Amino acid sequence: MNYLVNGREFGREPAPGQCLRTFLRELGHFGVKKGCDAGDCGACTVWLDGTPVHSCITPAFRADGREVTTIEGLGRPGAPHPVQQRFENAPGFQCGFCTAGMIMTSATFTEEQKADLPRALKGNLCRCTGYRAIEDAVKGVAAVETPTPGKAVGASVGAPAGHDVVTGHAEFTMDTRIEGMLHLKVLHSPHAHARIRSIDKSAALAVPGVHRVYTWQDVPRRRFTTAIHTDHLVDPDDTFILDDTMRFAGQRVAAVLADTAGAAEEGCRRLAVDYEVLPAVFDPDAAMADGAPQLHGCEDPFVRDPVHNILLELHSHIGDVDAGFAAADVIHEGTYFSPRVQHAHLETHGSIAWMEDGRLNVRTSSQSPSIAKVKLEYLFALRPDQLRVFCKRVGGGFGGKQEVIAEDLVALATLDTGRPTCLEYTREEEFTTASPRHPMSLTVRLGAKADGTLTAFQVRNLSNTGAYGNHGGETIYAGGAAVMIYRCPNKKYDAYSVYTNTVPSGALRGYGMTQPAFAVESAMDELARALHMDPLELRRRNIVRPGEPLVALHDGPDDVIFTEDGLATCIDLVGDALSRAADRPPPGPEWLVGAGAASSLHETAPPTDHISEAWVTLGDDLVYELAVGTVEFGAGTSTAHVQIAAGQLGTTPSRIRLVQSDTDRTGFDTGAFASAGLFVAGNAVLCAADAVRDRILAFAAAHTGVHVVMCAMDDDGVVCGDRRMSLAELVALARARGIRFTAARKAYGSPRSVTSNTHGFRVAVHRVTGEIRILYSVQAADAGVIINPAQVRGQIEGGVAQGIGFALTENHHVDAAGVMVNPNLRNYRIPTFADIPRTEVLLVGSADSVGPMRAKGMAECCINPVAPALANAVHDATGVRYRALPLTPERIYGRLPTEHSVPAG
Repeated sequence: MNYLVNGREFGREPAPGQCLRTFLRELGHFGVKKGCDAGDCGACTVWLDGTPVHSCITPAFRADGREVTTIEGLGRPGAPHPVQQRFENAPGFQCGFCTAGMIMTSATFTEEQKADLPRALKGNLCRCTGYRAIEDAVKGVAAVETPTPGKAVGASVGAPAGHDVVTGHAEFTMDTRIEGMLHLKVLHSPHAHARIRSIDKSAALAVPGVHRVYTWQDVPRRRFTTAIHTDHLVDPDDTFILDDTMRFAGQRVAAVLADTAGAAEEGCRRLAVDYEVLPAVFDPDAAMADGAPQLHGCEDPFVRDPVHNILLELHSHIGDVDAGFAAADVIHEGTYFSPRVQHAHLETHGSIAWMEDGRLNVRTSSQSPSIAKVKLEYLFALRPDQLRVFCKRVGGGFGGKQEVIAEDLVALATLDTGRPTCLEYTREEEFTTASPRHPMSLTVRLGAKADGTLTAFQVRNLSNTGAYGNHGGETIYAGGAAVMIYRCPNKKYDAYSVYTNTVPSGALRGYGMTQPAFAVESAMDELARALHMDPLELRRRNIVRPGEPLVALHDGPDDVIFTEDGLATCIDLVGDALSRAADRPPPGPEWLVGAGAASSLHETAPPTDHISEAWVTLGDDLVYELAVGTVEFGAGTSTAHVQIAAGQLGTTPSRIRLVQSDTDRTGFDTGAFASAGLFVAGNAVLCAADAVRDRILAFAAAHTGVHVVMCAMDDDGVVCGDRRMSLAELVALARARGIRFTAARKAYGSPRSVTSNTHGFRVAVHRVTGEIRILYSVQAADAGVIINPAQVRGQIEGGVAQGIGFALTENHHVDAAGVMVNPNLRNYRIPTFADIPRTEVLLVGSADSVGPMRAKGMAECCINPVAPALANAVHDATGVRYRALPLTPERIYGRLPTEHSVPAG
């Protein structure tokens, strides 16, 4: 067969049944991505004779004799296609994993299609942007600015990798070929709870190309936690690489290593496993009852009560809630449920391992290569100098890659065979085995005086941690911050993290705060209505103010700086915005219209220790090399770090060369999660850049005899009084004296500051079908000093989009046997372009942050008020309170009162 790909001819025969996506990647066209392999996401879009197709569901043989164009062939080196340039200028991407597909689709649009993007882009999904930046890119709206020297902070600077992303040359984890690489595939348990009696490997090992079959008997028997934190002791060591006890449907049973992925899959199918099926429990209330099936023994002292499947429980109170309720004029109590939610980052988990000069190298899709390295050292008894872990660009994370769940198996296989090994998750494996958001049921009881003053605030949080405890304790601790937002002398918080025979829960954007925010903000709205008070006014009267203690789980001292009233400003801005939008009409007479709002307060770094180290060096080429361990996966930390360094060094971002997320080339970094990529790592970058600047100025001052206070950086030089010296001169002089302009600095996640968000919606609810349409969306956010306005808005828009999915469409459906029944993007239903409105973003510039340049991270907190604001708006429209998510049409319509029905005929 003959293929013409990007103008180049290939004479090659695809494998029987091979899809065009994998065939093109074998030819080296790595811009063709895998997001689903089911035709759902569009990340693999290419052109066949100028027509966009999803290459994952297009047989490779259909391209025989036809012209194939991938993202790499759309433009020429140095001359990108106009649509590629527009996506760079908008910028129309965050992590960039979907970008090639978006560009290949939208580059074919007619003017008519551009006018109807909800229909034109229905085959392309993005999990990061919220789609508004993509709309801007398609329509040619630019936001990227070119700053002057020393003025990078505050400008919408483009991402350092922006050009590579839009041209398809940005390297993601699996975008490489290594000669002789073997492939791992995993057999997963069909049972929610079972003990393996035996595994017969013989038929699997007889499959041509199969090299090894690994079971629990073939791996180091070391307990660990897959969760990533600086202090591993905050999570239970309740996991093995492979185990003989299955605790959820989908757990690893065995791993097969083969020459090809197909041979490894066939090997998995031929394994004969004899299971002893055990009783299972899926509900956390039932799991805590006497006589419930017990998931774990007593080996780990971290586990609070293994007999009752309680991983951890927290009990804290301030004042006397009983007295507070006795003093109340109005009491409200309700129970609110948030289900599992999957991250659905378009790049699935994947890792590649190989040996080089006697050292193990692991290239992985992780939010923390530094801690992944520490865990691998422990699991395989390696010295630090025997292992390198690094990341290329990561295709989305949202907390899902704050785990070690692929790295251990590739390390095992490579250490065993000496051969390069890769493991790439399928989309189904993401849904059935990776760690979704914790399902939580929260009972909130509030007491208030007639004037709205809170007298008592009580929350009970029941969290389903699943079969293993990764993040189970930390998330219920973080959830305690939900009681921090309101001032009340009597507070009580009880929380339980409970084991069940379901997929282990993990970290997801909002990290333990999103579910409690839904509960508390819904309850506050219900309390306001019971008091016959405007819900925003009730919040204004009770929000915590600067100078008051942020009382959450204890009344002892903390490390949080809180000196400006950003939350009150957010509430006022959203209230005004909703008033302006009050006249937006419903789609028709059969629609009920209402408005709602909710707020959230979020600490800007996790309460456990977070560490980051940055190195800055002025090279002989007069470019500053900035080395920082933080991973870039769409949060924009790379851009912000470059801007911070350029600002402090008096230069432009173009003269900063970024090295990141490589344990051989960067210092330790806890990881890019909890907004610490900006807040902590950004401070490390700031300090390192300051140190290099000071060394350059001190050297220049000594050489010129001018006092250092009279010296200043000037892009590619230093001005000392009335004399200017170029950096080239200074570097040459310094080298002659054996001096290098370099510095390393560390930063820590303490002290912390507080960020706040308020979201508002105006919605219409169809009184016949229960459909919800968002007429208006607005979020006000206290982001501190804005490093990059376009990026901050993008993070908020993306968080809002995820929050809308969380509230309206997404649900991790599990059947009576504990098996997920919708493990694909089409049926799980993350939002499409048509589902997401344009959100008006209102930024509050406060200065009470202790982050770099007084900035506050926005990637984490913006999702928290979205679901409760939607639920409050739906209640305002229908008069019905929905306390369980998602707010699907059938759930809405099933409870609408009969007076909202349209008469027959």
